[in-house]
Amino acid sequence: MVLDARGLEIPLNSHVRYVDTGTIGEVVNIKTQSGSDWVKLDKTNLWYRSNLVELLDEKDIKKSNFFEDREEELDVEAMKEKASSLEDMEMDSSVAEGGG
Repeated sequence: MVLDARGLEIPLNSHVRYVDTGTIGEVVNIKTQSGSDWVKLDKTNLWYRSNLVELLDEKDIKKSNFFEDREEELDVEAMKEKASSLEDMEMDSSVAEGGG
């Protein structure tokens, strides 16, 4: 039996949150190795120590339907160009002064 940070049993296909970063994912695999229990999450495809995750209730899982509700296709290239333009922006400390 694999337990989470609160001592609750973690079943396969349940949802957990990694307490250090808030990463949420579905448990796709469970193993015990060298005396430690581990769970593998679908979102990151990484293994996490079971005592560092917490089991989530269905009400705790926020599901985003942002991409599903969109009628138009996302333009990935336009999004990349926008991100690139933001990366090229220069920061200057003389742009604004505090009033005080």
